[in-house]
Amino acid sequence: MSPVTRRQKRHNRVNYAESESDHSDSEFDSTSSGSDMSEDEAVTKRTPTRSNQWAELQRARAQQRRSQWKAAVNKRKKPTIAPRSIKRLNTTAITPLQRRTQDRSAASTPYEIARERLHVSAVPDSLPCREDEFADIMGFVEGAVESGTGTCIYVAGVPGTGKTATVHEVIRHLQYRVEQKELPAFNFVEINGMKVTDPNQAYSILWQSLNKADNNRRVTSHHALDLLEAKFSTDKPDDMTTVVLMDELDLLVTKKQTVMYNFFEWPNRPNSKLVVVAIANTMDLPERILTNKVSSRLGLTRINFEPYTHRQLYQIVDSRLEGVDAFETEAVEFAARKVSAVSGDARRALDICRRAVEIVEARHNATTKPSTTTSTTSNQVARVTIPTINQAIKEMLQSPFVASVQSYALHQKLFLVSVMHSIRHSGLGEVRFSDVAMYHIRACTWSNIEPPTMSDLMQVCQSLGQARALVIEDGRTDLMMRISLNIATEDIKMGCKDDRLITRLLVNA
Repeated sequence: MSPVTRRQKRHNRVNYAESESDHSDSEFDSTSSGSDMSEDEAVTKRTPTRSNQWAELQRARAQQRRSQWKAAVNKRKKPTIAPRSIKRLNTTAITPLQRRTQDRSAASTPYEIARERLHVSAVPDSLPCREDEFADIMGFVEGAVESGTGTCIYVAGVPGTGKTATVHEVIRHLQYRVEQKELPAFNFVEINGMKVTDPNQAYSILWQSLNKADNNRRVTSHHALDLLEAKFSTDKPDDMTTVVLMDELDLLVTKKQTVMYNFFEWPNRPNSKLVVVAIANTMDLPERILTNKVSSRLGLTRINFEPYTHRQLYQIVDSRLEGVDAFETEAVEFAARKVSAVSGDARRALDICRRAVEIVEARHNATTKPSTTTSTTSNQVARVTIPTINQAIKEMLQSPFVASVQSYALHQKLFLVSVMHSIRHSGLGEVRFSDVAMYHIRACTWSNIEPPTMSDLMQVCQSLGQARALVIEDGRTDLMMRISLNIATEDIKMGCKDDRLITRLLVNA
């Protein structure tokens, strides 16, 4: 049969189908309950577009990658000493990330080993209780590095929940895979909001890290911004993917929010090859700083770190004490429950246990001859008990910061709580005096206390600044004056725990 004949028959069948469109439409749209949907709309509804198919494929691949990494994390056995070549950038030079903690010589006492392992800066062999978060971050970053694309991951959680440690662990594993030729090489840059005096310095830090050969040449923040804009807008096949860790994102906020917007927007450009992992203490910081419309358009991948439970805190401390017979099991359990009831901060649990070891060690050394101190065996070690943990907690409550808060007047304590509430509500590290004063006055009204005047509150603020409890903006004594806390929130809570009025307000602060 000739092509013309086949074309003619096909044309006739189409004409016949159009003449019977009413019947065919009713049959085709039987699932839509007799709606007036056109044939094109029905086909579009039934057949997914190419973009939808690609999106579904990407989601399936990401889910498969996360499942594989979760399975690998559950059964992995990490080497005692693994090669490390991770680089991070501070304001002056590139330095390696801290290596894993290695045990000291066999002559070390159990107390010394326990103190080293319980130090908050020690890098343990593994990060227990964060396997799911580790697998999620690993899957997203690894996929972006393999494909040479950009992405933005927003990690949120209260302090002491292992956010930064988990990201560092992900980078260590990825760099180890690079050394094994299993993954393309990539740059790693760490920008900490606490280590920069101006948020705009983030541009200079990132640009200098990407141009290590010309590292001696300093560029201004504005010039670095222009250079980065040009770099992330052009396609260079030989460029490596850059992974940027933005820690303490709360402190990188500017008046126009340009720093946060640029670092969130650059990964979405087709040729950027930029992966941004942002860490903050509040989950909805982008919505508070940027508008909901802008933040939704940026397409952030969010990972939330919940506070540790007492079981998780027990597992964290117990994993660091593996092979060290210096604690009673009930003592670790008691410390974990005490900390989880207040904050769920793993660093606080480690500090308490470390202080308890120091107390027991001092008692042991006082009753042991100096010649036999270094030859102490596990059978001779006095273990940390629940009373020892209680003593360590009391000593931490009697720290200079807690003691100073306990000595403050009512309105001074209330002003500190008002600053805490304003910081938590805004998601920023610094707040305005006017916002703090408004909450302070409302709190007085709720508690049937005569509210102070603005001038009285300014004097309270100045007194807390002179006591180094607050950091106050220099040269300003007006409503727009910037204020930030200079005392840990946990110390404020512990210093105010005996005041019923402040305790009620702390529930919402």
